[in-house]
Amino acid sequence: MKILGNTLKWAGIMGCAAILATPATSLAADAAPAAPVSPHTVTANVGVVNNYVFRGLTQTWDKPALQGGIDYAHASGIYAGLWASNISDKQYADGWSEIDLYAGYNGKFTDDWTWTVGLYGYLYPGANYMDFKPVAGADQKYNTLEGNFGIGYKWVSAKVSVALTDFAGYNVKTGFDDDSKGSTYWDLTANVPLPEAIFTKDVTMPLHVGYSNFTNKLATPLLSGATNPDYADYKIGLAKAFDGGFSLSAAYLYADNSRYYDNTASAKGGTDTRNLGGSNFVVSLLKTF
Repeated sequence: MKILGNTLKWAGIMGCAAILATPATSLAADAAPAAPVSPHTVTANVGVVNNYVFRGLTQTWDKPALQGGIDYAHASGIYAGLWASNISDKQYADGWSEIDLYAGYNGKFTDDWTWTVGLYGYLYPGANYMDFKPVAGADQKYNTLEGNFGIGYKWVSAKVSVALTDFAGYNVKTGFDDDSKGSTYWDLTANVPLPEAIFTKDVTMPLHVGYSNFTNKLATPLLSGATNPDYADYKIGLAKAFDGGFSLSAAYLYADNSRYYDNTASAKGGTDTRNLGGSNFVVSLLKTF
């Protein structure tokens, strides 16, 4: 009985010690503050594409491009970024690069319905119409500033972009009957998620239709008789995201109004011409950091 009594006594002492120790340990753990989540997000990307096509029209004279950018986003919805690509000097007289600067705000009505508003600037360092070789042009740059507004529902979005300056320098100095301020681009895009059981995970089908509506026309018709630069463009493709920030995409693109955009003369002169629109098959590889 004495042995049993001592055993119970020590068990009671150890149990009390455990009870006393447990709250202290718990309090110490609770006292450690959780690492704060930063409201700032910065990402970067770099990619290669066999043909840089913007709104259905090639920007590289059907040649490859190296592209990259950096993006900033705040938890409040504010965003800003910079993106750059090489372009062709056959299309932009004495131009070799495009640098885009943009900023805006992304908001949401609900978890499924979203909206966005922003500014987007296109810069073409060194490019100027006065260096257009076939016909001496006026001192006019290609730089453009647009404002945009869009809404989205899950993986479908609609956006309109409005030129706040002359679009790509289209004005009376460069052969048009008026300025091009107020020209619009209408964009309807869907990134349809495809069934994982069939296509593996993270595969989407990009679908797009767009329409460019200009506020001016050429003052003198082209050899084809065309004066109106308005056109529609379309896209259908497949995109796959991989681990490590890589993504691969392939798409078929088409832009109409061949009477205006076919046989576009090279800004460097000579007999080289190009259909800026028409059909294009574009493959791109992108790495996001």
